[in-house]
Amino acid sequence: MKYVITALAVVLAVSIGVFAASCGAGSKAEPAGPVPTAEPGGSVAGTITESGSDTAPVPDGSSTSAEAPHTVTYQVWFTKGESLYMVTRSQASTPRVGTAAVESLLEGPDMREASAAVGSQIPTGTQLLGLTIDGEVATVDLTSEYESGGGSASMNMRIAQVVYTLTQFPRVKGVLFELDGQPVDVLGGEGVIVDHPVTRKDYRDLLPAIVVRSPETGSRVPNPVTISGTANVFEANVTVDVVDSAGRTVGTAFTTASCGTGCRGTFSVTVPYEVSSETRGLIIVHDDDAAGTGKSPHEVRIPVVLTPSS
Repeated sequence: MKYVITALAVVLAVSIGVFAASCGAGSKAEPAGPVPTAEPGGSVAGTITESGSDTAPVPDGSSTSAEAPHTVTYQVWFTKGESLYMVTRSQASTPRVGTAAVESLLEGPDMREASAAVGSQIPTGTQLLGLTIDGEVATVDLTSEYESGGGSASMNMRIAQVVYTLTQFPRVKGVLFELDGQPVDVLGGEGVIVDHPVTRKDYRDLLPAIVVRSPETGSRVPNPVTISGTANVFEANVTVDVVDSAGRTVGTAFTTASCGTGCRGTFSVTVPYEVSSETRGLIIVHDDDAAGTGKSPHEVRIPVVLTPSS
């Protein structure tokens, strides 16, 4: 009987596009929705289920197989300076992709990201004990190391890192926190209140004016290279400069985000550049120097490896 019910559940999931995971007796955990890809408008890679067996996720519009397993690409939100900073991670498709995203967050930046000053306010040693989703709220259970050390600024940033990492999934709108299996209303000695589902809106002031989604820090980029992300800048004006290892500008392009001057919009622009051989370089994304100070008010620098055009 168990196998009959299981087979029926899979048939229904494929036919109506909903994958419901069993979460134990009395649980109400639900799928968190499609896994977003790193690129705006990219294909959906799978769905998220945070408990139950490790069966393959039901893909959206495609199927999985042992010979050609799907991969999922998800966001992980670290820090750079006093702002949030997004990177991406890819791995074999899993129904527990929300868990994978949080675990990647707790692992911290990799070596190339750390060399580019990407960091994290989450204390070393923090572990994930559990993640459930009820309706549109994710409840994340972390070990008590999570609230150790740092002041209120550090605590708010580490909360924002978890919230932004989890709310990338369309079915997650807010996050509740538990420590060592117990619900918490406040975090840290500063008493940061988390007695309600925390949302992105609560911490949107920690977002930088420009967020670059692609290319990734330290990646080898094609020529031409496509740069995409979001921005909330004056008149939505975004400029991209490609700079080689000698500091020469070898490519440049201008675009406008879909919204600006008080609202966040998306942008994507393809930039050809000129280098004779593979070399380290920078992709610099910035807004206009509207005040005439000689320096753009907002700028993001992405270290990359530049390649000659084919």
